[in-house]
Amino acid sequence: MPSFVKASLLALLSAATVLAAPSQLLNITQGTPGAHLVRRETVASGTGTVDGYYYSLYEEVDSGVTMNIGSGEYSVTWTAASQDVVAGIGWQPGSAQAITYSGSFNPDGNAYLSVYGWTTNPLVEYYICDSYGDYNPSTGLTQMGTVTSDGETYDIYKTVRENAPSIQGTATFNQYWSIRSSKRVGGTITTSNHFNAWKNLGMAMGTFNYQILATEGYQSSGSSDITVSA
Repeated sequence: MPSFVKASLLALLSAATVLAAPSQLLNITQGTPGAHLVRRETVASGTGTVDGYYYSLYEEVDSGVTMNIGSGEYSVTWTAASQDVVAGIGWQPGSAQAITYSGSFNPDGNAYLSVYGWTTNPLVEYYICDSYGDYNPSTGLTQMGTVTSDGETYDIYKTVRENAPSIQGTATFNQYWSIRSSKRVGGTITTSNHFNAWKNLGMAMGTFNYQILATEGYQSSGSSDITVSA
């Protein structure tokens, strides 16, 4: 290669390195017409917004987790080093809305894929769970009833979390679950059907706080790549 061409290429590569922020990942689709760059952001533990979507990343131990977020999409990988990780994107505040999602969920051990959120006054943590790993999250919980929604039956459970972490610090609060009878990854979750069923069973909710399509892994490892819309 002529020396002046080699020098020009080195200059271009150097410029690209300067312009690419460390927290930004660029995914390129190659070999197809109209190949394009998709901007994705690597986030740390905490909350925030990316491209109009609220995100939340909780790690019990700040280790072994990587979360990347694009426009309406996130990917997360985790290991048991984190102990417990909850990652996802959605809305702040949430609402009684229909949430459509697609993607992949590949847990090795105990993990859940759910619409996950909180309400305040009363303080409630809730899950509408479409899939899980090798541990059924209903184990040890009190079954309250069932609801049919989006083509399947969900079993409804309730438990009380005592002196547990919450969005208001350590607290005692109700935790509600709707767990799909047959697992799936992708489809529509009509949250209002679950909220109404819970209300009819005396499971009161309060004012919506955040609401995400969440991947949770507990003392496990795996990966998840999820796209959401409402």
